[in-house]
Amino acid sequence: MLKSYKAYFTIIGILVSSYLNAQETLPIYSDYLSDNVYLVHPAAAGIGNCGKLRLTARNQWADVSGAPELQTLSFHTRVNDKAAVGGIVFNDKNGYHSQLGIQGTYAYHLDFGTRSDEINQLSLAFSLMVVENKIDETNFTIYDPVIHGGVLAKNYFNADIGAAYHLGGFFSYLTAKNVLLTARNLYNDNFESLNLRRYLLTLGYYFGEDFTVQFEPSIMTQLIERTGEKFMDVNLKIYKDLPTAQLWGGLSYRRGFDGNELEELQYITPIIGINFNKLMFSYTYTKQSGSIVFENGGFHQISLGFNLLCRPQRLSGCPNINASF
Repeated sequence: MLKSYKAYFTIIGILVSSYLNAQETLPIYSDYLSDNVYLVHPAAAGIGNCGKLRLTARNQWADVSGAPELQTLSFHTRVNDKAAVGGIVFNDKNGYHSQLGIQGTYAYHLDFGTRSDEINQLSLAFSLMVVENKIDETNFTIYDPVIHGGVLAKNYFNADIGAAYHLGGFFSYLTAKNVLLTARNLYNDNFESLNLRRYLLTLGYYFGEDFTVQFEPSIMTQLIERTGEKFMDVNLKIYKDLPTAQLWGGLSYRRGFDGNELEELQYITPIIGINFNKLMFSYTYTKQSGSIVFENGGFHQISLGFNLLCRPQRLSGCPNINASF
């Protein structure tokens, strides 16, 4: 009996956590590992030698009705030697709740290299977004006195700030999300907190450019200010150059560090991708691990990309700096 109660409250916790993540503009998954760091860190806008157009589609628990799903379309590029711009359109659904948002980013890159081909770069960025937050209860069988069984939509604004530093194969990103959140009042002022600030730090290193296989270990940590929740991703990506393409794959392990008495959140995410000419394709599968899980199925994501407006590559640097082809 005790185990059943534990499983019940764990499921409730997962649902509440998914709902709260849906309130935070773009949910943070493992998209950034698909050569799409800009979805997580605004300072990645225009950071490399190519402009990047990326489309992602994510579906969770495919056999569960109303399960979370997310689609994003993003683009970012340099406009001159130092300035860059970017934009994201996203559609996030989770049961009866959905969000449609547009984000714009301005980034500024300072090059401290003493040679034209040396990578020693500091980047600063600011993103502003507008989001339509919607609840659709038209299919509810139980009357809701707040929404009145219909559709309620509210718009709100939000902002992120970030910085990045690249030195050779070393890369780092620091981002503060939801720093200028405006009131949404989707339910009422007492229920919805305006403190959804989340802090993210990414560190990694790309090496092995003189070898037949290259390696890119990295970590990403997250801290949610209001709840004190902490998460860490430990990642490893491997690259293999072919005559006309580049194969790459990776593995990510995400774990929560909240002192949960039942079980800490754990996700395992393998990923595989290919770069061909200026095209990129990747497939990501995320599986919740542990003895208490909500559903046996995993989370599937496909990413498609196209590089354009490319400039010559730098001497060395991670793939986010130097597009492969």
